Amino acid sequence: MVFMATKISSIFEFTNVKCTSLDPKFDKFEYCYLKSVNRSYKYVSIKVNLLKTPVTKVKVIGVLFKRFNGNRPFMYNMSIDACRFLRNPQAYPIAKFFFEFLKYHSNINHSCPFDHPLILDKLPASFVNNQFTKDLPFPGGDYLFESHWIAYDVDRAVVKFYGTLS
Repeated sequence: MVFMATKISSIFEFTNVKCTSLDPKFDKFEYCYLKSVNRSYKYVSIKVNLLKTPVTKVKVIGVLFKRFNGNRPFMYNMSIDACRFLRNPQAYPIAKFFFEFLKYHSNINHSCPFDHPLILDKLPASFVNNQFTKDLPFPGGDYLFESHWIAYDVDRAVVKFYGTLS
């Protein structure tokens, strides 16, 4: 009997990003877009201006969906105190995995309070692809990562990242 080892590789690419402010008196998205530079280079950029600063109490709810006759929850549905997480990311391994996507491309690199605009600058699909396919083997398909940003126990914004893993 002969066994052959093959390397399976997959590619992640963004398909859309949507940002919604649920409280325009608290926050306002200056921009939120997916830019396709060429066939192989796409990136996401987001800037949200906080209108009532400093923000000292933030909670994030993140849900990963996979498309099966509509979007269905897939593997992860987490709620974390963002201020506590940013003080000690090692205490939240799953949240840390998703935060690694943003960490090097954003200014969300310190704990509370937040008293400045929050920026995600040119997060490339290739970086997400590297994290998504090498660290955790996800099955191919269409995915949605939806995050709700809650400040002072009020849902303030929703950010949705859409992508395909093939």
